[in-house]
Amino acid sequence: MAKSGDAVLEFIGELMDPALPVAKTEVKNLNDFAKSKGFEGDIIMPWDFSYWAEKLRVEKYDLNVEEMKPYFRLEDCIDALFSLANRLYGITFEPIDLPVYHPDVKVYDVTDNDGTHLSLLYLDFFPRASKRSGAWMTEFRGQKIYNGVEERPFISLVTNFTKPTADTPSLLTHDEFITMLHEFGHALHGMLAQGRYPSQTGTNVDRDFVELPSQILENWGYEKEFLNSFAKHYETGQPIPDEMIEKIVDAKNYLSAYYHMRQIQFGILDMSWHTLTAMPDKSVIEFEKDALKASNVLPSVPECIISTSFAHIFSGGYASGYYSYKWAEVLSADGFTLFKEKGIFDKETADKFRRLLEQGGSVDAAELYRDFRGHDPQPEALLRQLGII
Repeated sequence: MAKSGDAVLEFIGELMDPALPVAKTEVKNLNDFAKSKGFEGDIIMPWDFSYWAEKLRVEKYDLNVEEMKPYFRLEDCIDALFSLANRLYGITFEPIDLPVYHPDVKVYDVTDNDGTHLSLLYLDFFPRASKRSGAWMTEFRGQKIYNGVEERPFISLVTNFTKPTADTPSLLTHDEFITMLHEFGHALHGMLAQGRYPSQTGTNVDRDFVELPSQILENWGYEKEFLNSFAKHYETGQPIPDEMIEKIVDAKNYLSAYYHMRQIQFGILDMSWHTLTAMPDKSVIEFEKDALKASNVLPSVPECIISTSFAHIFSGGYASGYYSYKWAEVLSADGFTLFKEKGIFDKETADKFRRLLEQGGSVDAAELYRDFRGHDPQPEALLRQLGII
């Protein structure tokens, strides 16, 4: 979507300039907190940051993960995803008896509001010895038209949630539920695909566009109206308390400017390497230090650099593309603003977004986004969502 290196650098600047002073203030406040708790150094160093950040988070928001988990039983969360997709797009999910590659895997027949078959959805939620860690969406078959016959997709959503025991169901943290929403957003991109060529349908889109469907769906996980529709204590049936939702929402932007700047620094470093036209006359350490010095919010450690372990850009396919994480966050924040204006279950807005999902990569991503939102993505939307402005 960005089209040029100059556009990426301009984009990074638009996100960095308002955030840098806020991030420095956050670090100063954390430093003051650490000193109030007995920290004896002049300033917290990078290796101190996570320790004191967690201490302050617990004191400031009093979020107890174990107290929240009973309100996020896996089966209720699955129903919540299906219900959300039904309210937005009119699609339904019915369990279907098909052969599967492991007994834990469940398969659903996904149908449109007129009963038309859309997709198969495989849910694979629990860890096992042969399974890698993490969470992801994938497709066993993409949507396409072959010899005049349409083949609908087979989509898989995979996680590593805690398996139920004889006494306790699988209970998720709120962060795990957000991950579930994220991957389901990718799954919807695949399931709703409408096109001819598999290379241009579903998630086969520009890298800085592919995370829009996943990241925008995360927003519903912080909406009281949605949480109240399903988050009930698995033993008592009591709805999730309002004060717990308030804590979840308040904590969402904890140290948001700092973490925002951290991602921006990765993007700056990536583009610094990518825009080289000749071998630099300095060491790797010197090159990196010079590239990042204007954006540092914590002291730079002389002997430490990121580049030598920056697998994303040297072996992970993100060379000149690390900015795309923030680019997609802007798309998500700007896009969800429309849902907030019209209503988070507004059918007209959802229909517009569905058209974006259906077309995959067959139409230029910038054009798709403008058709949905009515304007180009606005970085200010993300800065507002993060509480930076």
